[in-house]
Amino acid sequence: VQLQASGGGLVQPGGSLRLACAGSGFTLDQYTIGWFRQTPKDGREVVSCFSSSSGRRYYRDSVKGRFTISGDNAKNTVYLQMSGLKPDDTAEYYCATALDCTSDGPVSLHHWGSGTLVTVSS
Repeated sequence: VQLQASGGGLVQPGGSLRLACAGSGFTLDQYTIGWFRQTPKDGREVVSCFSSSSGRRYYRDSVKGRFTISGDNAKNTVYLQMSGLKPDDTAEYYCATALDCTSDGPVSLHHWGSGTLVTVSS
C-alpha cells in the first residue's frame, strides 16, 4: 500500500487549494482515507476522513463549511477541497488509510503517505 499526497502550495488568505491523496495497492472501498495536518506548535491533528464504502465523512470543527472531502474510485484518489483558507490552516498535510471514518474521525490508522505543505500567507 502506498499513498502520495499532492496539491499543496502558497495561497493568500481566503484562497483555495485542492489536495489529492493517490493510493496504490488497495482500493478505496477497502479503507477509509484520513487527512491530517501537522505543525511544530500544534503537533498532528485530524482534519477530515472519508469512507468510500459507507459514504461517511468527518470534518474537524475548524474546517467545517470550508473544506470538502471526496473520492474518485476510478482514480483511487481522495481529494480535500479547501476554501476560505486562513493562516491557521498552514501546515504539512498528510493522508493515511484507516479502518473506518467515525463521528470522531478516522480510527485504526494503517498506512501513511508523504506530506504536502500548505502555506496561507499574504
